[in-house]
Formats: sequence, structure tokens, C-alpha cells
Amino acid sequence: MLNSAGIVFSIFFSINACIADATTQNKSNILLNNALNAAESMPRLFSILVSYQDDIILEKYFNGSGSEKLVNIKSASKSFISALVGIAIDHGHISSSKQSIGNYLTSQLNSETSQKLSIISIEDLLTMQSGLETTSNRNYGAWVLSPDWINYALNQPMEYPPGTRMQYSTGNTHLLSAILTRATGMSVLQFARENLTSVLGFRLAEWPRDPNGIYFGGNDMEMTARQMLAFGKLYLNKGQANDRQVISSEWIDESLQVHTESTREQGRYYGYSWWLKEMAGYETAYAWGYGGQYIILVPVLELVVVTTSSSTPHKERRSHRRLLSDLIENFIVHEVAQYTKPTLN
Repeated sequence: MLNSAGIVFSIFFSINACIADATTQNKSNILLNNALNAAESMPRLFSILVSYQDDIILEKYFNGSGSEKLVNIKSASKSFISALVGIAIDHGHISSSKQSIGNYLTSQLNSETSQKLSIISIEDLLTMQSGLETTSNRNYGAWVLSPDWINYALNQPMEYPPGTRMQYSTGNTHLLSAILTRATGMSVLQFARENLTSVLGFRLAEWPRDPNGIYFGGNDMEMTARQMLAFGKLYLNKGQANDRQVISSEWIDESLQVHTESTREQGRYYGYSWWLKEMAGYETAYAWGYGGQYIILVPVLELVVVTTSSSTPHKERRSHRRLLSDLIENFIVHEVAQYTKPTLN
């Protein structure tokens, strides 16, 4: 069991192994020994997968996990819901991200609330800028215990004008799940299986639904690490997989550009349900779930990194996340960048 971050980093920096020179070793044989040795010291870590130039160069499982283990990816689910919105727009079920959510959700609302919500767009939900009071953090428990999650989220006070300020709220993504259900005429699970995961080569597992049968939008999806990697590679490859354009490249570009800035951490931004920040000097986009569930894209390096971890609440959860983030930045992104430099120049 780790006692402190200092002990871990003393282990990290005592490791002398490095990535072999690009002129003498094929890319598929890169030895990410620093990352691997550090990972083996982390009791909450389940897996690390690294894809570089479309080849898996590292795939390791820890602490009793394996390639077939389904993991609750927590809020990394939000990036998946965002992809489904893009597909629904591509297929004509939704006209655009600028469309008012009132076109889909007014049937449950009184006229006063309907008027308020007519100024919130689908894009505002994707970028966490609905202006509604959050259903996450201090309000999460009351929200998920309510008998109608949609009404509860929609009837929160309007704290800011829509589109002006980021306020993270899982309720926003759950509203997107309701919109997808009504716009497509099928459950989000069925829509995802038919239009996304079947093309990626896997059958998406069922995950929880709200009291009215709407699949939880933005939490509790379950995937294997390899399934998460396939999803990340889809975004890295501009929406293409298995010779098909699964999502338009325009949606991918829009999703991975800055739309707003985090109010909680300087230098961290948000796109269409993807987090954005710099790692090791490179722009990255990442899906992020509680406890250490990550799908990290570094487009200029043609790199995708996936990690899964225990999501059970524990006092070491925050230190695990910090150590994992440092491992990814310093021992994966940085070292792959060093390997790639000759081709980048």
C-alpha cells in the first residue's frame, strides 16, 4: 500500500529504462517501462492501454483485472452520449446542436418553465452551459432519488444566462439522453448498438435507467478497456472506423475544440462533453470518469491512452487520480513524444 506521493515519485524517477530509439526499434516494440513499473505500484489501477499510430504498444491489466472485465466508466459516459448526439444529427433525427431543447422536452413542463427552457440549446447541454443549477456534487443525491429525473433537472433555478458559464451537471447529459430517446424513437441503448458500437465491433452492455426508463445519460455505462480504446480511436480517426464514417468529421472537430473554460481548475477547458488541456506540451482531449477512468487523445502524436481504475469511494481516490495523471503525462505522452520527434520535425 502506498503511503505518500513522494514515495511513488522516488520509485518513478529511479527507473532507468527508456523508449528505444526510433531508428533501431519498430513502433510496436516501444518499451514504456517507466509507465509500467509505476502502474504496478498503484493498488486502485485496473488497466492501461496505449495505441500509437493505430498499433497497441502497451496493454496491461492489474489487481485482478483482465481484458474481458467490464468497468463502470462513470462520467466518461458523457463523451459517449455526445457521440450519439452527433450521430443523431448526422442521421437527421436532430436538426443541429443549436436547436432549442424545448422542441423535445416541453410535453412535461408548464408554460412558464417551457418559456424559460426555450432559450437553452442542445449545445448548451453538451458544453455544461445550460445555466440551470447543477444536479451534481451537493445536489446529486436528491436528484437521483427523485421520481422524475427529467423534471427535477429542468425545474432547477436558472442561475446564469444559457451559454455564458460552465457549471458541471450530470443532469445536462441526462437531458440529452431524453432528447435522443424522443428524437430517434428508440432507446439510447438500441440507438447506440445499431449506429455506433456494432461498427466498432462490440455489443454495448446495458446500464441503469431512470425511474421513467430513460438510460442514464452521463454516468454508469460499462465497457471493457478495449471497448473504450475503440471509441477513442474513432475520435482520433475523425469519426471513421472499419471503412465507415460513423460520425461526421465536422462533429469530431466541433467536439474537440474549446467551447468554455472550467471554473474549478485553470487551464482546463471543455468541448462537447470532452475535457481539453495541455499535457507534456501537447493539446489533449479526454473523457474522464470518477476514480480514474480515462480515454485520452493526443491527435498530433496519433496517440490514445485508456485507463480504468476502481471507482469505489476511498480516501486514496484523489491521490490515485493525481498520480495516474502524472504517470500518463510524464511516462506515456512525454516519452512517446520523444520517440516521435524525428518525424514531427
